[in-house]
Amino acid sequence: MKAIILAGGEGTRLRPLTYEIPKALIPLQGKTLTEHVFDIYKKIGVTEIYLSVAYMADKMIEYFGDGSKFGLKIEYLEEKERMGTAGPLLLLRQKGEIPKDDFFMSNGDNLFALDLKEMIKFHKKNQAVATIALTEVDDPTQFGIAMLSGDKILQFIEKPSKEMAPSNYASSGYYLLSPEVFDYLPKREFAMMETDIFPAIAKAEGLFGFKSSAQWFDTGTPKRYEEVEKTWRGV
Repeated sequence: MKAIILAGGEGTRLRPLTYEIPKALIPLQGKTLTEHVFDIYKKIGVTEIYLSVAYMADKMIEYFGDGSKFGLKIEYLEEKERMGTAGPLLLLRQKGEIPKDDFFMSNGDNLFALDLKEMIKFHKKNQAVATIALTEVDDPTQFGIAMLSGDKILQFIEKPSKEMAPSNYASSGYYLLSPEVFDYLPKREFAMMETDIFPAIAKAEGLFGFKSSAQWFDTGTPKRYEEVEKTWRGV
């Protein structure tokens, strides 16, 4: 299988650390943050990675190279201008490299020790266009929260009050996508997974939520980065 890792963000919430290095290369327990994401995918046999880069792309390309030293084949999807979180899919469409099989996509600053093999089974059983791995959170007011009907995701409510939260399940930033997801890409060169792609798939009843209680971290802030450095147990 293939996986796309979104690693092009500027990491503004982690400044001043990210003034010098891209967020993907910040050190975590003796290696880079992105190498921990590699480990999650390598555990289930993913060998080909598309690394979506923009901010300090040259540093990431220099560090990761062709991926051989990590036991992977890495190709780069470089955004010259902002294309949104669906940018890697737009670039693959431009290149005529639409995957023929299901593939993973994830945010490069999220670590999740979920069972990806079970997620694949779930995705196939439901004949989903897109499956989002969901993590249960204590405070739904800080996240986009899934409104569910059984295992189908109807929509996400962004940072609801506790009283209005439809569930305690937030998107983990890990997705399993079928090639049909490209049918939902708009005919323009900027699109967001969260506001353009997933709502359209949900409307067509093709969006599902895979719940996992595995350890999950969003490393986007100094406080969360410090926490993950101390407590991430890996996969």
